[in-house]
Amino acid sequence: MASLQNSPSLHRTLFLNSLPQPHSHVHATPTFSYCTRRPSSFLVQASSSEDRPGRREMLAAGLVLPSVSLFSQNYVAFAAETTKGFLSVLDKKDGYKFVYPFGWQEVVIEGQDKVFKDVIEPLESASVTVIPTSKEDIREFGSPQEIGETLIKKVLAPPSQKTKLIEATEREVDGKAYYTIEFVAKAPNYTRHALSTITIGNGKFYTLTTGANERRWEKMKDKLHTVVESFTIFNA
Repeated sequence: MASLQNSPSLHRTLFLNSLPQPHSHVHATPTFSYCTRRPSSFLVQASSSEDRPGRREMLAAGLVLPSVSLFSQNYVAFAAETTKGFLSVLDKKDGYKFVYPFGWQEVVIEGQDKVFKDVIEPLESASVTVIPTSKEDIREFGSPQEIGETLIKKVLAPPSQKTKLIEATEREVDGKAYYTIEFVAKAPNYTRHALSTITIGNGKFYTLTTGANERRWEKMKDKLHTVVESFTIFNA
């Protein structure tokens, strides 16, 4: 295995990201600072006809609508027409796109490129990190199992949490390899069940992580798999 931990650029970033920092992990439940954006000019519809108006919809209407807008020429959030119940993110600057469930709110967390989280269930979130690398393919670092073990212990969960790798798989999209990692991270008062997808392109190491409280995993797992499977990169 080409050592993931011994890569000069990646080792530095993994080490820095693994240090405890205020509001640096979406695995805990810190106080987040919400982004303030100009109101959007397009409509966003609720995810399912089965859902009735309630606290979640009211909060989503008040918190999400103002944030769904053209943030810049390099970042667009918009209603996804092809995936019901999801919104899409397209980052032209860093060259990636993915979808996240309707009702999640964008938040700002130091060290993360993008973060969206549920306004009711704080452990339900999706975050993206982008760091430089000299590698051209994720497989240069090793197998999904090898990288998965390293990431969940060093980066994807706080050092105080007990982690367990459940599954690590590889998929290919347009000739580009993506690793998907499923794991759990146990804290004293909760267990988070999470999925991460990682890949390399544009001279960058991309990681998208999403998850939910273990007690809600069965209800959320299909949506969370949709999130990780939607993550793809393109030339930027």
